Amino acid sequence: MLPTVADVLALDTVRRGDPRVVAGTDRLDSRVRWVHVGEVTDIAHLLRGGELVLTTGIALPDDPVRLTEYIAELVAVGASGLIVELGRKFIGELPRAVVAAAEERGLPLITLARETPFVQITESVHARIIDVQLEELRASEQLHEVFTQLSVEGASPAKVLGQVARLSGHPALLENLTHQVLACETAGRDPGTLLAGWESRSRTVSPGARTAYDAASGWLVTMVGARGQDWGRLILLCDAEPGPRDIVLAERAATTLALSRLLERHQESLERRAHGTIITGILTHAYADPEEAAARARAVGVPLTGRNLVSAVLRLTEPADGPLNGQEQLARLGELADAAAAACREARLPALIGALDQNRVGLLLPLPPRVPAESALTSLSEKLSAAFTTPFVLAAGSVVESVRDVRRSFLEAEQVADVAVGQPDGRAFYRLPDLRLRGLLHLLRDDARLQTFAERELGPLLAHDAQRGGDLAGILRVYLDAGRNKAVAAQRAHLSRPAFYDRLRRLERVLDTDLDDVESCLSLHVALLALESIRRDDPRP
Repeated sequence: MLPTVADVLALDTVRRGDPRVVAGTDRLDSRVRWVHVGEVTDIAHLLRGGELVLTTGIALPDDPVRLTEYIAELVAVGASGLIVELGRKFIGELPRAVVAAAEERGLPLITLARETPFVQITESVHARIIDVQLEELRASEQLHEVFTQLSVEGASPAKVLGQVARLSGHPALLENLTHQVLACETAGRDPGTLLAGWESRSRTVSPGARTAYDAASGWLVTMVGARGQDWGRLILLCDAEPGPRDIVLAERAATTLALSRLLERHQESLERRAHGTIITGILTHAYADPEEAAARARAVGVPLTGRNLVSAVLRLTEPADGPLNGQEQLARLGELADAAAAACREARLPALIGALDQNRVGLLLPLPPRVPAESALTSLSEKLSAAFTTPFVLAAGSVVESVRDVRRSFLEAEQVADVAVGQPDGRAFYRLPDLRLRGLLHLLRDDARLQTFAERELGPLLAHDAQRGGDLAGILRVYLDAGRNKAVAAQRAHLSRPAFYDRLRRLERVLDTDLDDVESCLSLHVALLALESIRRDDPRP
């Protein structure tokens, strides 16, 4: 990491000049990118920002106005500080106009009481800067090898964070845009302590830069995303200010996580294509022409042409005695697929049936035009329930008329199944209208745009609750659930009406909105439901 102005003042070559800070003492943590010696007044156009300017002041004007302009130009170009050697132009002290201008604009201004060879200062500072750059280069080369290998392997977020924790010695966490932890490597620390009150703590840490260290929390934070779409943050919990290697490590790991997420879907498509099944071929567009898919299906006795196509997904519900292990899950899922095939045969429903992944079985039912989808799905569910005793849910997508639209229907059925398996109510089958708005929000729960919407609508309120230990978000939910009936909401919240009305006024101030406005309340209600979908544990085992 580049040295600060304070670091430069601590160098022996500078200390021999008896330095004294006369302005900008609160900005000595400014980073010094380079040291520039200049004895001209119009030096600003020669700078790029981050320079520490050294001068004897011999060419500076006497006019206070022009001296003020000189300081203003240095600040405008982003200079990190100004060191003036006394004795040639200015004897004993600097003009008040210079000091006042630097103090007003926050520019560190230092005087040297003794003659000091500027070349010694530039050599020592530049040597340190170059050492930092070399250290960053070496760290970058080493980490490039490590994370390139992880990218090639398609490493999971847990494995990436494991490497980050091992190389840095710090706990590493990956969170989404709503501050929910997606993966965590504790580096030997107690997970309960590490994650306690995580969302509230995380909301208070919001560095301005893409990668930045927050000294108050001790967190090194870098954004994670690709193609201009950020979807999370990688956080290193540091004991002290991180060095260049930690910064490079965090940024390289964030890049690997973003790349892995992009490649994950592609890798999944390749696996499905390798399976060679017709259903996965349709989902991954493995066939250049939909007619090819229809021909392959017809060859196995399942006609798709001229039929209404219904996509369905079967998912096992979690047993009462706890989740199954991986092998048990795969075995039970195979049994479910076999039972579904037998049920289709018994119901005289030709169908394509195959495992979509380790959690779901997919079905594609081609129905004659006069056969209602509801009756076919009900019959299938009844026969399957009779033959397969393990609890499951059957979710169906929209009815489509073309193989081209099957993928959309399957995606809908998959998402409906994901919602239904978390809260089954005994229906024969589930469709998107059964889930209503909650279903739609669940479909979009991993979309960064929905997370951004929820944060935009509720972020100030959630941050307020996190900082003050309140529950205004709960009050808002009670108010909206009561149909904006304040009397009913106050009763449900177990508060007196004056106390409840006071909380509503505080809500309006925090959210800067009018709770009597129907559209504003609708937007807030949707945001609350979206937040529930995002926070809800993924029902997939």
